[in-house]
Amino acid sequence: MSQEEYVPGSPGDEAERSFQGIPVSAIAEEFGTPAYVYDSAVLREGYTQLRGLLPAAVDIFYSLKANPNISICGVLNRLGAGAEISSLVELRTALRAGVLPRDIIFLGPGKTTAELEACLDAGIHAVVCESLEELRLLDRLAADRGLAGVGAMLRVNPEFHTKGSGLAMGGKPRQFGIDTALLRAAAPTLAGLRAVRVRGLHAYMGTRFLNHADVVHNTAEILRTSEELARELGITLDTLDFGGGLGIAYFDNEKDLDVEALAAGLREVVEPFAARFPDCRLIMELGRFLTAPAGTYVTRALYVKESMGEQFVVADGGTNHHMAAVGIGSFVKRNFPIASLTRYHAAATEEYTLAGPLCTPNDVIGKRVALPPVRAGDLIGVERSGAYGPSASPVNFLSHGHPAEVLVHEGRAQLIRRRATVDDLLEPQRLIDL
Repeated sequence: MSQEEYVPGSPGDEAERSFQGIPVSAIAEEFGTPAYVYDSAVLREGYTQLRGLLPAAVDIFYSLKANPNISICGVLNRLGAGAEISSLVELRTALRAGVLPRDIIFLGPGKTTAELEACLDAGIHAVVCESLEELRLLDRLAADRGLAGVGAMLRVNPEFHTKGSGLAMGGKPRQFGIDTALLRAAAPTLAGLRAVRVRGLHAYMGTRFLNHADVVHNTAEILRTSEELARELGITLDTLDFGGGLGIAYFDNEKDLDVEALAAGLREVVEPFAARFPDCRLIMELGRFLTAPAGTYVTRALYVKESMGEQFVVADGGTNHHMAAVGIGSFVKRNFPIASLTRYHAAATEEYTLAGPLCTPNDVIGKRVALPPVRAGDLIGVERSGAYGPSASPVNFLSHGHPAEVLVHEGRAQLIRRRATVDDLLEPQRLIDL
């Protein structure tokens, strides 16, 4: 049978991938490719499992940076998650998704005056200030509005070092937070605040932790440091965000986090702290851990070719939509889980390099990937792709634009972000008089 005559699902092929009973070919036919497909059942399963295991004193806040789509945020909020945000658009996204202001905190080392003013207008739970200068600015803006008791938290850059993180965010020179040594000398600044009340502290040590013992160690150290700082500075610990950074396994040599062991370890360190501070709201912020398993980047094979003995699949989407799959920030480039969605359970008897449509040799999202035989027209999926997808990728490179995003929810596939059109990409541009 020639490539032109081939129809996915022909007799003898293995069954294709489905989402809540909907064949991927039907989703691709309705919404086109490339596209991100998210499964709300996977979102719900991951959240409810963790929620059921964590100490009751711990609130889960969703980090919108992982996947800022309003429907993803809405699903997690309905399940009980608050929102950790880092931009004006993320603030409006969270509010429109139904998150209550009391369940929103705003992080980020470079907040603008407009963003701080928006936080004051919305009345969110707390602005997490990452420098004393930012704290003083927030206080001045709040005072100018005649406000009082505005909630702020201080982000601490602790002195202890972390391990097991894919990307360290604290414990070394960083643009994030206030060094512990500087914070210990900040009592005069806190005493001089007119409209802001420091209601707690925040620390985030890193991301992509896969060893539960590392997370427990970091949490214990953050709780200890926060208790010491609160006592020295005279802060009432109403809220403490001890970070999160839980990872998921992407690569062959990795194993998923042992969630039950994590929860047991956290109970040992959190429950004594909660007993000493029964009125303190404890926050664990999670992004990738909640959304990554629920997403699949769906591309269509345009051509299958050979070059100097190596087989290539050239697909209609690549690194322009999925920069994370290239391993940015990693010294060793390894493949995300990649599968034939057309023949999902067929034996992987061939090796292909999966390339996208861009005019650069760097547009490769999988090297020497084991797959069943691939034909033009097949659907190929990069799995575990629900975090740091299009929003963390150069979607406008070569003017291909943003891919469609689809959420399968309660057995129905729904468009949650339409594909960028030619007009979308050209409209903001202006041609000068020539």
